[in-house]
Amino acid sequence: QVQLVESGGGLVQAGGSLRLSCAASGRTFSSAAMGWFRQAPGKEREFVAAISRIGGTTYYADSVKGRFTISRDNAKNTVYLQMNSLKPEDTAVYYCAARYSRGTVVTGSPLVYDYWGQGTQVTVSS
Repeated sequence: QVQLVESGGGLVQAGGSLRLSCAASGRTFSSAAMGWFRQAPGKEREFVAAISRIGGTTYYADSVKGRFTISRDNAKNTVYLQMNSLKPEDTAVYYCAARYSRGTVVTGSPLVYDYWGQGTQVTVSS
Protein backbone atom coordinates (compact mmCIF):
# COMPACT_ATOMS: atom_id res chain seq x y z
CA GLN A 1 0.00 0.00 0.00
CA VAL A 2 0.97 3.59 -0.59
CA GLN A 3 0.04 6.50 1.61
CA LEU A 4 -0.02 10.00 0.16
CA VAL A 5 -0.44 13.03 2.39
CA GLU A 6 -0.90 16.47 0.89
CA SER A 7 -0.16 19.72 2.70
CA GLY A 8 0.32 23.40 1.98
CA GLY A 9 -3.18 24.40 0.99
CA GLY A 10 -4.89 27.47 2.33
CA LEU A 11 -6.48 30.81 1.54
CA VAL A 12 -4.62 33.22 -0.72
CA GLN A 13 -5.51 36.35 -2.65
CA ALA A 14 -5.60 36.38 -6.41
CA GLY A 15 -2.11 36.84 -7.79
CA GLY A 16 -0.55 35.12 -4.81
CA SER A 17 1.39 31.88 -4.54
CA LEU A 18 1.21 28.60 -2.68
CA ARG A 19 3.37 25.49 -2.67
CA LEU A 20 1.69 22.16 -2.15
CA SER A 21 3.60 19.13 -0.94
CA CYS A 22 2.71 15.47 -1.10
CA ALA A 23 4.64 13.05 1.10
CA ALA A 24 4.59 9.41 0.06
CA SER A 25 5.28 6.23 1.99
CA GLY A 26 4.81 2.52 1.59
CA ARG A 27 6.54 1.75 -1.71
CA THR A 28 9.63 2.92 -3.53
CA PHE A 29 8.82 6.51 -4.37
CA SER A 30 11.20 6.74 -7.30
CA SER A 31 9.28 3.93 -9.01
CA ALA A 32 6.15 6.07 -9.25
CA ALA A 33 5.17 8.72 -11.70
CA MET A 34 3.27 11.39 -9.80
CA GLY A 35 0.39 13.65 -10.66
CA TRP A 36 -1.68 16.47 -9.25
CA PHE A 37 -5.40 16.79 -9.85
CA ARG A 38 -8.03 19.15 -8.52
CA GLN A 39 -11.76 19.17 -7.99
CA ALA A 40 -13.91 22.23 -7.57
CA PRO A 41 -17.41 22.05 -6.04
CA GLY A 42 -19.89 20.65 -8.53
CA LYS A 43 -17.20 19.80 -11.07
CA GLU A 44 -15.37 16.68 -12.10
CA ARG A 45 -11.83 16.00 -10.99
CA GLU A 46 -9.43 17.51 -13.50
CA PHE A 47 -5.78 16.99 -14.31
CA VAL A 48 -3.28 19.66 -13.27
CA ALA A 49 0.27 18.33 -13.72
CA ALA A 50 2.35 15.17 -13.87
CA ILE A 51 6.01 14.25 -13.50
CA SER A 52 7.96 11.16 -14.46
CA ARG A 53 9.81 8.87 -12.06
CA ILE A 54 13.08 10.77 -12.03
CA GLY A 55 11.60 14.11 -12.97
CA GLY A 56 12.86 14.27 -16.51
CA THR A 57 9.42 14.74 -18.04
CA THR A 58 6.63 17.02 -16.90
CA TYR A 59 3.20 17.66 -18.33
CA TYR A 60 0.67 20.40 -17.55
CA ALA A 61 -2.92 21.22 -18.19
CA ASP A 62 -3.26 24.24 -20.48
CA SER A 63 -5.07 26.13 -17.73
CA VAL A 64 -2.01 26.13 -15.45
CA LYS A 65 0.87 26.09 -17.93
CA GLY A 66 3.31 28.90 -17.19
CA ARG A 67 1.90 29.44 -13.68
CA PHE A 68 2.34 26.08 -11.93
CA THR A 69 5.47 23.96 -11.62
CA ILE A 70 5.60 20.33 -10.56
CA SER A 71 8.79 18.93 -9.09
CA ARG A 72 9.91 16.04 -6.94
CA ASP A 73 12.60 15.14 -4.45
CA ASN A 74 13.07 11.38 -4.47
CA ALA A 75 15.38 11.56 -1.46
CA LYS A 76 12.51 13.04 0.54
CA ASN A 77 9.74 10.95 -1.06
CA THR A 78 7.91 14.15 -1.85
CA VAL A 79 6.32 15.78 -4.86
CA TYR A 80 5.59 19.50 -4.99
CA LEU A 81 3.30 21.82 -6.86
CA GLN A 82 4.41 25.43 -6.93
CA MET A 83 1.44 27.61 -7.83
CA ASN A 84 2.02 31.22 -8.85
CA SER A 85 -0.29 33.93 -10.17
CA LEU A 86 -3.25 32.18 -8.62
CA LYS A 87 -6.73 32.93 -9.88
CA PRO A 88 -10.13 32.47 -8.23
CA GLU A 89 -10.83 29.69 -10.73
CA ASP A 90 -7.93 27.73 -9.23
CA THR A 91 -10.03 27.23 -6.10
CA ALA A 92 -10.44 23.50 -5.52
CA VAL A 93 -9.37 20.54 -3.47
CA TYR A 94 -5.99 19.44 -4.78
CA TYR A 95 -5.05 15.77 -4.82
CA CYS A 96 -1.78 14.05 -5.50
CA ALA A 97 -1.69 10.64 -7.10
CA ALA A 98 0.91 7.92 -7.68
CA ARG A 99 1.22 5.68 -10.69
CA TYR A 100 3.34 2.54 -10.60
CA SER A 101 2.32 1.16 -13.97
CA ARG A 102 4.49 1.93 -16.99
CA GLY A 103 3.45 4.44 -19.60
CA THR A 104 3.81 8.03 -20.62
CA VAL A 105 3.10 10.79 -18.10
CA VAL A 106 1.83 12.89 -20.98
CA THR A 107 -1.74 12.05 -20.19
CA GLY A 108 -4.38 13.77 -18.13
CA SER A 109 -6.32 10.62 -17.38
CA PRO A 110 -6.89 9.88 -13.69
CA LEU A 111 -7.48 6.23 -14.58
CA VAL A 112 -3.77 5.44 -14.88
CA TYR A 113 -3.07 6.37 -11.26
CA ASP A 114 -3.06 3.70 -8.58
CA TYR A 115 -3.08 5.64 -5.32
CA TRP A 116 -4.59 8.93 -4.19
CA GLY A 117 -4.19 11.27 -1.27
CA GLN A 118 -7.01 12.80 0.74
CA GLY A 119 -6.60 16.26 -0.74
CA THR A 120 -5.83 19.76 0.48
CA GLN A 121 -8.10 22.77 0.02
CA VAL A 122 -6.87 25.76 -1.97
CA THR A 123 -9.04 28.86 -1.94
CA VAL A 124 -8.18 31.92 -4.01
CA SER A 125 -10.08 35.09 -3.18
CA SER A 126 -10.67 37.84 -5.70
